[in-house]
Amino acid sequence: MRSERQDFPGAEGQQLAARLDAPDGPIRAYALFAHCFTCGKDVFAASRIAQALTEHGIAVLRFDFTGLGASEGEFANTNFSSNVADLVAAADFLRTSKQAPRILIGHSLGGAAVLSAAAAVPEVQAVVTLAAPSDPEHVRGLLGHSLGAIEESGEADVQLAGRPFKIKRQFLIDAASHHLTQKISTLKRALLVMHSPRDATVDISNALTIFSAAKHPKSFISLDDADHLLARREDATYVAAMIAVWSERYLK
Repeated sequence: MRSERQDFPGAEGQQLAARLDAPDGPIRAYALFAHCFTCGKDVFAASRIAQALTEHGIAVLRFDFTGLGASEGEFANTNFSSNVADLVAAADFLRTSKQAPRILIGHSLGGAAVLSAAAAVPEVQAVVTLAAPSDPEHVRGLLGHSLGAIEESGEADVQLAGRPFKIKRQFLIDAASHHLTQKISTLKRALLVMHSPRDATVDISNALTIFSAAKHPKSFISLDDADHLLARREDATYVAAMIAVWSERYLK
């Protein structure tokens, strides 16, 4: 496997940090990976799944959304719409530098983002969601007691995964403006929904909503007792193997 640091301009012009993991041999297809909310391209699930996919001939570009990881910009000024725009910018970068992505993979809120972005990337033939919410507004439930402060003061510092993040009211307003089920129903791509029935962060009922809204071809794979972040190596490896086998049918 070859792993290369990449940088490209995001939707608002800031430089976004990325990593391209590629097989040593022929590349069957390029995939674009969207990480979970407030995570980054190097979170275990993203790095392990990307590296495991290279063993199946799939090259994967994973990147830090604006304001996260090594990317430029202020996280407080981002929202779901800007994440989707960054995804489209990442696809544009792949198209001009290597080859347009034919697979979109999104973890948690990143899964909602790839569902929203797919229509803007015509070369995509397969979309995969991992532990994804069926509505961007799901993030409201992660804000706990800070939600009231955000609504009242316009912003608040929120502890997420043990780290402080400034969340502004504009983030909540933007999330509420998206109607994801409508986009899912007109996806016109093969869809693979992967979710654990024991996910304590995003309930599996979200997977049912996504799957029900989508038209065929669509598939569902239960991730058994995996946790939301796919922290166990065997879970991440399993996810990569299933994506590789499933997508082969649709990469014409």
